[in-house]
Amino acid sequence: MTTTITRERPDTADARMLIEELESHLAPFYPVTSRHGYSVEKLIRQRVAFFVTRQDGVPAGCGGVQFYGGEYGELKRMFVRPQFRGLGLAKLMLEHLEKYTRQHAIPLLRLETGIHQKEAIGLYERMGYHSRPPFGEYSDDPLSRYFEKKIG
Repeated sequence: MTTTITRERPDTADARMLIEELESHLAPFYPVTSRHGYSVEKLIRQRVAFFVTRQDGVPAGCGGVQFYGGEYGELKRMFVRPQFRGLGLAKLMLEHLEKYTRQHAIPLLRLETGIHQKEAIGLYERMGYHSRPPFGEYSDDPLSRYFEKKIG
């Protein structure tokens, strides 16, 4: 099996499909007010570096990072399609985004995720991310968890 991670615009057909699947996956768990993921248009407007993972050429997942000056990067739209879970693709994407962020001399990565995303929370904790209070434009939300990791 061949796994690739490529940088792509979020408005490509594969990226749109992955983002739509992610939204469908989250909708039953969280009200709109607790879903903080960017739309395709906002990903482009905010200049989020967006990447697609493919397994043997098939879109399997995605993830992005938005930089806030030189202070920190924020992970955005991390997702692996259910049929590709358990293959380590989320870890590969996370490592890729960390490397990309380090290459841009950004010393810190932050993220918001939902409390029902148990596998994601487990991955972030195993990869050295620590719980933190809300940051940036986030406010206290009982359905959200916030994490950060020093990478620089």
